[in-house]
Amino acid sequence: MGRQLTFEIFRYNPQKKGDVPRMQTYVLDETVNMTLFIALNRLREEQDPSLKFDFCCRAGICGACAMVINGRPGLACQTKTKDQPEKIILHPLPVFKLVGDLAVDTGVWFRDMYQKTESWVHTKKTFDPTAPEERMDNAVAEEIYELERCIECGCCVAACGTARLREDFMGAASLNRIARFVVDPRDQRSDKEYYEIIGNDEGIFGCMGLLACEDVCPKNLPLQNQLGFLRRKMGITALKQIFCK
Repeated sequence: MGRQLTFEIFRYNPQKKGDVPRMQTYVLDETVNMTLFIALNRLREEQDPSLKFDFCCRAGICGACAMVINGRPGLACQTKTKDQPEKIILHPLPVFKLVGDLAVDTGVWFRDMYQKTESWVHTKKTFDPTAPEERMDNAVAEEIYELERCIECGCCVAACGTARLREDFMGAASLNRIARFVVDPRDQRSDKEYYEIIGNDEGIFGCMGLLACEDVCPKNLPLQNQLGFLRRKMGITALKQIFCK
């Protein structure tokens, strides 16, 4: 006989006039290998069709089902109820615009991030579609791939103390994105050009080093390594600009 789970879920529809934020209680029988994704779908199908939350892939790839689970950002599809207490409290991710209940709009935030970080390979080479693909060292390719595994779920941003205090802070996802292009030999930007993007309190020097971003990352990305790498690199760049004038 499985446990009987109690869910305390944040409810609020900002598009509905007169609606107010509140917590609503649901009770559900636990089944074998149940995830929060399965539980939420059952609640919506069996008890409350008005419950709002996002999902897509169900495999920890899209990042759509990110939410705060008992005070910790995570993916509903990766969180098994057996690893949680009988009472599970769910909130939407902070920082991002609330769509309703557990659903937030991460798309606008990440679109702005891509524009701010100029998230594309900067090169003066003219593209030749008939030319063979350029060779790349395997170690470099693997390092780039490691950083490309970010699924843009927003968990690192939601867990970031600086991002919670300052809307202009770029966050670990943005800085990880910059690190991906720094190590890419195809990108011809100089350290000074990168410094102009992240060499300030909105970028790498705004990071307080609380480690929460890496702690909650569902893909286990080495975010602190990349933040440390960028902090050293941008610090050296700043010193060069001061003493080489």
